[in-house]
Amino acid sequence: MEVYVDDMLVKSKKTPDHIRDLEETFSVLRKYKLKLNPEKCAFGVRGGWFLGFMVTQRGIEANPSKIKAILDMKAPSNINEVQRLTGRIAALSRFISKSAEKSLPFFKVLRKIRNFEWDTSCQQAFEELKDYLAKLPLLVKPCPGDTLYLYLSATPQAVSSVLIREEEGRQMPIYYVSKVLNGAEGRYAPIEKMALALVVTTRKLRPYFLTHPVGVKTNMPLKQTLGKPDTSRRLIKWAVELSEYDISYLPRTTIKAQALADFVSEVTGAPQEENSQEGEMVTACGWVIYHPREWSRYSHHLS
Repeated sequence: MEVYVDDMLVKSKKTPDHIRDLEETFSVLRKYKLKLNPEKCAFGVRGGWFLGFMVTQRGIEANPSKIKAILDMKAPSNINEVQRLTGRIAALSRFISKSAEKSLPFFKVLRKIRNFEWDTSCQQAFEELKDYLAKLPLLVKPCPGDTLYLYLSATPQAVSSVLIREEEGRQMPIYYVSKVLNGAEGRYAPIEKMALALVVTTRKLRPYFLTHPVGVKTNMPLKQTLGKPDTSRRLIKWAVELSEYDISYLPRTTIKAQALADFVSEVTGAPQEENSQEGEMVTACGWVIYHPREWSRYSHHLS
C-alpha cells in the first residue's frame, strides 16, 4: 500500500490477495476512524490515476492531458507564456531525458524579462520538445531486492541521469533526473560534473538509493576520484554523503532499450572529455605507449 497525503493505492499481484489486502486496509481505517469518499474510490481495477500519473500493470505513464497541454501550445509571445511552458515541462520532467538541457533556450528567455525575444533556437527547441513528447517512454517501478543501474551525463550547461531496472536482458527506465548548472558549477572539471550528477540524483531519488543497491555505469574514474584522500574539499564532502548508499561503479555497457539509447546518444561528445581526463591521469603517472614497430628500438633497455 502506498499513501501520499489523501491519496491511497492498494496493490496486489493476485485477485484473492487483493481481497485480503483490502480487508486489512479497511480494518486499519476503522481503527483510526478514517473515512473514504465512495465517488473517488475504484476497486479491482488493473490501472488508475495516482498523484497525477496513470499506474498500470505495464508501468507508469504520463498524464495525457499534461502532454496535450504542451502539444496544443503555440509559440510563446511573452514571458508569462514561457513561464507556463517551463512549468508544464517540470511536471513531466521524470519522463523527459535531459529535460533541463532541452529547456535551456527557454530559461535564457526568462532571464531577459524586459527584452522578450523568442529566436530561432527557442523555436527549434520548442518543436523538438513536442516531437519528444509524442513518444514519451513508459516508466517502471523496481521490485524489492532489485539492483538498479544509473547512467550519468554532463554537459557545459547541465547534468542529467537516468535510473533503470534490468530484467531478462531488458533495460527499462525508472526515473529521469536533470539539473541546470549555475555559474560556479559550470566551471567544474568534467569529472566533478559527473560526481555532481550522481549527488543530485541521490538527493532527488533518495528512497530508491536507500532501499536498493545501485550500480553506476560510467567510463569516468568516479570511484578513484571520490576515494582520493587528497582531493578537493567539495569532492570529499560528496564522497561522505554518497557513502550512506550501497553504490558500486561499473563500466558503461551497450545500451539496449530505445528509451535509454535516446539518452546516451545525446552525450556522444562526452567520451572526448572522458578520454582527455584519463589521458591526463596516465601522462601524469609517466606511462608511455609505443607502437609494436618501435618496440625493438627500446627493448634493449630492459636488459
